[in-house]
Amino acid sequence: MTDPQRPLRFRRILLKMSGEALMGKAGSGMDPAALRQLALQVKTVIDSGVEVSLVIGGGNLVRGATMAASGLDRANADHMGMLATVMNALAVQSVLERLGVQTRVMSAVPMNPVCEPYIRRRAVRHMEKGRVVICAAGTGNPFFTTDTAAALRAAELNCDALLKGTQVDGVYTADPKKDPEAKRLERLTYLEVLAQDLKVMDASAISLARESRIPIIVFNVHDDDALARVLAGEARHTVIAEEE
Repeated sequence: MTDPQRPLRFRRILLKMSGEALMGKAGSGMDPAALRQLALQVKTVIDSGVEVSLVIGGGNLVRGATMAASGLDRANADHMGMLATVMNALAVQSVLERLGVQTRVMSAVPMNPVCEPYIRRRAVRHMEKGRVVICAAGTGNPFFTTDTAAALRAAELNCDALLKGTQVDGVYTADPKKDPEAKRLERLTYLEVLAQDLKVMDASAISLARESRIPIIVFNVHDDDALARVLAGEARHTVIAEEE
């Protein structure tokens, strides 16, 4: 467990997770244990005084690109994916609030009976009050991924870092699950990620983070207390930023 008295590196962060991270051992949909594990990690960080926003993908329910490849109109397929992210956001909100964490879901696609519309200044105010802001429905536009939405929201909300929670503890030279010789990279520049076509986030997200000078930290979100330990500099991770 991270020492609660140890200073953390960032005051305000955005955590990006794929929808698949919510599946846990369920294989599809949502696993209550995975939802709770995520919520407990966020609660630990909120209790330490860090302001948190979340962007969660929808791939555990609907993946727009896959639906488009099967013959659906791409714009319609992407809108279906956006709705899936709202469903995930509402599920995470419910678990967080059960733990006593004040949470607001803010959607880029207005659906007032369900959640708040995304308004940048209102989102910042929520975070200043210690509420977790879950940004749903991507950017609100088709043809953009939730990775790009995460980079956009991190820039808009003046976040100090964008944390990408994955199933491995950083960026590797190859898939470590398939190649035992794969090596973890401690630090990369944005341009190195783009030039080497590393599949960390899509190119538009990397470019936007570079323009906004927001470091991207890639870590294994499934490790116990991983989020707090990464923020304290205790857990293995990869940093993507400008050259030092």
